[in-house]
Amino acid sequence: MKRRDFIILLGGATAWPLVARAQGRIPRVGFMGNSTAALEVNLVDSFREGLRELGYEEGRNIAIEYRWADGRYERFAALVAELIAAKVDVIVTAGTPAALAVKKATSTVPLVMVAVGDPVGTGLVPSLARPDGNLTGLSSVAPDLEGKRLELLREIVPSVSRIAVFIIRSIRSTRRRCGRRKTPARHWG
Repeated sequence: MKRRDFIILLGGATAWPLVARAQGRIPRVGFMGNSTAALEVNLVDSFREGLRELGYEEGRNIAIEYRWADGRYERFAALVAELIAAKVDVIVTAGTPAALAVKKATSTVPLVMVAVGDPVGTGLVPSLARPDGNLTGLSSVAPDLEGKRLELLREIVPSVSRIAVFIIRSIRSTRRRCGRRKTPARHWG
């Protein structure tokens, strides 16, 4: 994506509340999480704080529709349908499973992904350079860095001989990342 195109895309994503306000209505954000409000309170608090820094206050000049899967991913299709029926202007997701559900359900409502796994490996975007579609967001997961993370752990704790990794096997990117950890770990013996 060219720099100018990226700036235009970013500007468009951040301008949706202004468009809604110019149309005489309060912008509506759909927020969808994988677990529960109680478990994701820090994420929601940070989200609200970021909105406040931009001049938006929930209930005053922005409306937020929250939906929680309570760890039951089979609920996502219905939750996304509820948000679309509520005519939200944008959907913010917390986690890869929620983002995948939104992508599957709509190509017109903008999706902002937060805390997602490998966006390419999960099929959310075809590439980081050209994500295409209605998606944007952040990911702190880079599968290519898995080996480096193990090397850093080894430097910090040289005596480490065993490492346990907990994964959700049904998430494709988790399996990929686990595979990328095995190669450097094998060199340790």
